[in-house]
Amino acid sequence: MLWLLLLQVSASCLWLGHSEVVTSFETSCPQFFFREIPPNEALEPQSPAWICQRYKNQYYFATLYDRKMRIPVYSAYIYQPGPGKRPKTWLVEPQLISPSYPKTMEKEWTLLNRYNVSLEKLSQSQAILHDYKNLTGLNRGHLNPNGHHDDYSSRMATFTLTNIVPQDEKLNGGAWNNYEQQTMIRKTQGCTTTYVIVGAVPGNNYIAKGRVNKPSHLWSAACCVVDNNYIKAWAVIAENDENQVQLLTLGELEDTLTELYGRGQVSLFDSDCPRE
Repeated sequence: MLWLLLLQVSASCLWLGHSEVVTSFETSCPQFFFREIPPNEALEPQSPAWICQRYKNQYYFATLYDRKMRIPVYSAYIYQPGPGKRPKTWLVEPQLISPSYPKTMEKEWTLLNRYNVSLEKLSQSQAILHDYKNLTGLNRGHLNPNGHHDDYSSRMATFTLTNIVPQDEKLNGGAWNNYEQQTMIRKTQGCTTTYVIVGAVPGNNYIAKGRVNKPSHLWSAACCVVDNNYIKAWAVIAENDENQVQLLTLGELEDTLTELYGRGQVSLFDSDCPRE
């Protein structure tokens, strides 16, 4: 009987160890970062949550989430575009509430009805669907876009509110979309693997009665492996109230983010990724 109890305790500890909200990307889902090295601490907010984004028992990308601002700091993924339908269902992250909840993203309805989580309790840990209703001039902007993935499950995984920010409507459907869908195709010609990190700089404005921050800027950086001897990089940044995207070197973006965040020199990728 004691042996059985010890086995149950061991199994429960193992389950918690594989939870989606983790303590470190290096040990839990490093595969989404070039050379398995995530950005440095200069981007970390006051109340961070490291999320290995799991859908249907598989990891698809990594997100550093700001619990206080209720927006992602960044999402990191491998660029693998392909044809497919755009999902319509939005998901939330149960383990931001507590490690005792499911380790895979779920619908709000599922948590409220199957796990008896109150909407108030859910809303304390993250943005909810109601936060994004009745917006004017803004919409739900993916950091990791569904169009950069090649099957329905990987696209569905991007439809979590932990991967969403209030984005300027014209920017989201205009210059930012052009970068995601056209510039990325051109830039990734010849790449065998392209590692991408897309982020949002917290701003001074909020939606949902002060619950969810509206970023002042959105940014994206890519590090592409062409072959063993050649690696290339590029980056962009956009103000979140103008339909314009500025193309930068990786080094220029890191210096710009260093000024915007004000928490020390920002490093997004391993040093082997070129800054010029």
